[in-house]
Amino acid sequence: MGICVAMVSDFYLPSVGGIELHIHHLSIALIRRGVRVIIITHQYPGSTGVTVAHSGLSIYYLPIPMLPTTNATLPTFFTAHKMLRDIIISQRVDIVHSHGALSSLGHEALMHARWIDGVRTVFTDHSLFGFKDVVGILTNKLLRFVLCDVDAVICVSMSGRDNTMLRGQLDQNIMHVIPNAIISDHFVPRLHSTSKHTITIVTISRLFYRKGVDLLIAAAPIICARYAHVHFIVGGDGPLMAELERMVERHGLQDRVEILGNVPPSCVSEVMRRGDIYLNTSLTESFGIVLLEAASTGLYVVSTKVGGIPEVLPPHMVEYADDVSDVSVVDAIERALSTLKWQAVHEGNARKKDNHLTVRRMYSWDKVAQLTQDIYTNILSNQTQLSTYQRVEKALKTGCIGGVIYAIVMLVDAIIAILLNLFE
Repeated sequence: MGICVAMVSDFYLPSVGGIELHIHHLSIALIRRGVRVIIITHQYPGSTGVTVAHSGLSIYYLPIPMLPTTNATLPTFFTAHKMLRDIIISQRVDIVHSHGALSSLGHEALMHARWIDGVRTVFTDHSLFGFKDVVGILTNKLLRFVLCDVDAVICVSMSGRDNTMLRGQLDQNIMHVIPNAIISDHFVPRLHSTSKHTITIVTISRLFYRKGVDLLIAAAPIICARYAHVHFIVGGDGPLMAELERMVERHGLQDRVEILGNVPPSCVSEVMRRGDIYLNTSLTESFGIVLLEAASTGLYVVSTKVGGIPEVLPPHMVEYADDVSDVSVVDAIERALSTLKWQAVHEGNARKKDNHLTVRRMYSWDKVAQLTQDIYTNILSNQTQLSTYQRVEKALKTGCIGGVIYAIVMLVDAIIAILLNLFE
């Protein structure tokens, strides 16, 4: 019988995002390779209890409330212990694989799983965090606690690996890099038989500050003023939606900037196929899976050069802004417009086909699943099991004050595990 993996995160469908889709596609690919996979997340409106998908994927929606304005649960350390333990034992889980540095449920699962004999732990970090802002400092401290005795850590880029290793002060021997992927068949270029009279720039993103929406808001009216044949399509929702709408109203761009709001995953490819250029203005990005989707659809990518983005696409497929500023973004868009201007129709179609085939060749979920399964096999082959004393010792090394607090939390968690075991 194959191994069983529990993917645990606050972020999963029906919520839509990069982590949610990564977990889903990776799980399906692992099932195709003979791995039994279950998903553990918190309940959503309309999604409670246990659901079994057509693919054979079992999804556990636990009765844990979400924090307001976010999909994450409150970090309580012990609330989900019995629920997680019961699922892990009843389903004979071999590996608990947590996703997302901001997932409290994922962190709890890593902590509780260590007290169940034979269960190994893996964590995948999907994002980059800073070292000076409040969110970064708190997240990094919690990450260092939780990952002090994890078996393996996966990052989606080399930049992400370096960032996570520094934040968690981790041993490089447990660090691995496995990039994201897409299903290329879902992102096929639209070829043209005649020249187009307009150029459409597409952006699909959560409208948050870290996604560089301010740069988009500053650059769009400048480009529209200089190029009468350029239109924008903006998909996504978030706190900066009002600012985006105000920009359109202030500059009278209702006919030039189309705001779609939230775009369901099933509709992303169709929106992409309406465009010629994809604009990414992220201020920080560990990988940027949307760049793969855009390139596979044949769009010419314009992007800020931050985080792991330079690792995603070959240089000839993307135009980078020189720095993170509206002036540089405008300059990069103008260079892309100039490139497209001098391309004949057949040259543009050839470029789109070549980009699609390049992405298909470089990225697939089968490759991601194979690399992930190799890590599973490696950590399961190591029979060494840390004792409670060794785990507490590792916890104490995570900080003078914080380490003591976390060691106490760990000991309380161990006592709860012993009591639960006695009364089973």
